[in-house]
Amino acid sequence: MDQHSTQPTGPEDGEVPPFSIGDQVRLTARQRYLKTADPMPMLRPPDLVDPEELGQVVAIKARQQVAVRFRRGTFLIDVDQLSC
Repeated sequence: MDQHSTQPTGPEDGEVPPFSIGDQVRLTARQRYLKTADPMPMLRPPDLVDPEELGQVVAIKARQQVAVRFRRGTFLIDVDQLSC
């Protein structure tokens, strides 16, 4: 992180994440694409996750993202795209 930056970028910077590991969440809107939470992320089509489908938070990532396990995969999702 840049020494002159004043904005935290993730939980390691003292920012409190809105979700905890194990929380049940769902998407608030249809995504344009999904990004896998693999070590080498790939973009996947949005129809892999149904709009009503519940997922489970499995990891808290930097930059306001969490890894969410859905029925057809684990994807990185911005926290502002999720609800409890």
